[in-house]
Amino acid sequence: MQEEATEWNAMGEPDNSGLDDMTFEQLVSELEAVASAMDRGDIGIEEAADLYGRAGALHAAAAARLAQVQHRLALLRGDAPI
Repeated sequence: MQEEATEWNAMGEPDNSGLDDMTFEQLVSELEAVASAMDRGDIGIEEAADLYGRAGALHAAAAARLAQVQHRLALLRGDAPI
C-alpha cells in the first residue's frame, strides 16, 4: 500500500487538517488503514511515528464526533442536560 506523503504544519507535526470534513465512517476507515499499515511492520521508524500521530488525531476526531452524536440523541430523547 502506497501511503500519501505526509504534510507538515508549522509545529513540525503531521497536518491533520481536513478531519472535520470527514464522516465518522471515513475517520474509522482511515484509522483501520493506518493500523493495518503499522501492523505489517514493513515501514520505517519515521513513517511509523507519522502514522502513530495520524492515528491519534483520527481517534480523537472520531471520539469527538461520536460524543456529539450521543449528546444529540440524548437531547432528542429528552434525557440530557442542555
